[in-house]
Amino acid sequence: MKNRLYFKSDNKKIQKEAFEAIRAEQNHIGYYTLPEQDISSILTYCNTIPENVETIAVIGIGGSSLGAKAVYEFIKPVKSLARKLYFFESTDPINITTLLSKFDIKKTHFLIISKSGNTVETFSIYKYIYSLQSDASAYTFITDPGSPLEKYAKEIQASVLYLPNNVGGRFSVLSTVGLVPLALCGIDIQALLNGAKTIKESFFNAGYLKDTLLKKAVYYAKHHTQYHINCIFAYSETLKYFCEWYVQLWGESLGKYQRHSAFNVGLTPIGLIGPKDQHSFLQLIMEGTRDKSVTFIKIEDFHDNISIPDITLPHLEALDSLNDLPFSKLINMQCDSVIEALEAQEDIPLDTISISDVTETNIGSLIFYYELLTSLVGELIDVNTYDQPGVEAGKIILKKKLS
Repeated sequence: MKNRLYFKSDNKKIQKEAFEAIRAEQNHIGYYTLPEQDISSILTYCNTIPENVETIAVIGIGGSSLGAKAVYEFIKPVKSLARKLYFFESTDPINITTLLSKFDIKKTHFLIISKSGNTVETFSIYKYIYSLQSDASAYTFITDPGSPLEKYAKEIQASVLYLPNNVGGRFSVLSTVGLVPLALCGIDIQALLNGAKTIKESFFNAGYLKDTLLKKAVYYAKHHTQYHINCIFAYSETLKYFCEWYVQLWGESLGKYQRHSAFNVGLTPIGLIGPKDQHSFLQLIMEGTRDKSVTFIKIEDFHDNISIPDITLPHLEALDSLNDLPFSKLINMQCDSVIEALEAQEDIPLDTISISDVTETNIGSLIFYYELLTSLVGELIDVNTYDQPGVEAGKIILKKKLS
């Protein structure tokens, strides 16, 4: 993974302070330790799931589903997987019914994921599915020790797995929350962790990404009142759900009251997919208000060599320059052209992330890169990156309405 910045940020003192704060944070924030974890117990558990199970279904919302979905949808197009994976994330009745029509419920294992053990959305969906499939062996529950969900799972003699300490939902993809469903589908979770470990070691051991991450975080923090919208422009459909994961990570972590003032701050995340969004959102970036930074994500090798046929179309001879051009080359030419056009504006902060190809290792690297960047920016804009009081307020009101 390579990251090139098109802007300058050279405040060494602030960079050093941010690095020291994040290094100290490792002592009490759990996600930093996940790349080195021993996954043998997860693999042992996965071997207990019967071979006749064809489908894995996750019942969870937000951090309980978005990370695993991002990895699964990134890998699925390029790898033959052992099982299909579905996600129940919404109380939309049409969505629930449509998902259930896609698989045989009797050949499905359900993972019910809730850190607190009392998530309204998760258990409304679970109750409905349990009314259709009441065999406790069809369910595994992932939660915190001592939660109401743990007690329920033991009551019905279902399997229970636990979240690691001090790992918040949106940072949990590299824990049991993400690793279990991915492993059950045949995704190489050790490679996923190895990719994350590469980024971690590069950052904390003064590798090639330390300087880049610090410069980028300091720039975002220093200019967060002007460039308060951060766009990911990913040039691959496989990254669509990674963008959704990023939106939650960035928005829920950075949109806060500052710790030492009464100010509301935050950086608004936007996930875009190229070249599709070249024909919509790009116009706003190019000529709209100068309040947006853009990160382009490119895949260097798609491992797919289909090309545009050597065909001349009547009246469209001007398009013969496309003939014999591989689609993989065309999409990156489109990306490079947009970068060049935006760079000429001179007042739009840009950077590019290049991924060599579509693998578990590379998506693991990208995930940990963005987790680190989020932690750094949160420290620099003086917010608690790991709570979500705004989300909790809505939950409290809903529970009052329900009672």
